[in-house]
Amino acid sequence: MTWVLVALIGLAGGVVAGLFGVGGAILVVPGLVLLAKLPQHTANGTSLAALLLPVGILGALEYYKRGQVNVAYAAVIAAGLFVGALVGAKLAGSLSDVVLRRAFGGLLLLVSVRLLLW
Repeated sequence: MTWVLVALIGLAGGVVAGLFGVGGAILVVPGLVLLAKLPQHTANGTSLAALLLPVGILGALEYYKRGQVNVAYAAVIAAGLFVGALVGAKLAGSLSDVVLRRAFGGLLLLVSVRLLLW
């Protein structure tokens, strides 16, 4: 059952990624923590490993076909993600599981309130 659950988390994350341009942090990580019972650090690392290539390629190609990708911006963002993921992973390693989970929850709350009220 765990493998089916993890596959469903991945499928839902892919749909959300294709629909909204997000998925890993918004759906996959909480799914791995809350449903698959992974520790926060393991959920973060697993999500990053899964996102390396497959999550965006087909969705990005579909958007590109419609002329809805700013390639220059994407390249600059990719460079930032490349360096930022390393910095963030090193920082996360210095935090306890509870502190990391609460910080992640706070970030999601802040973003959701901002999206709902502004």
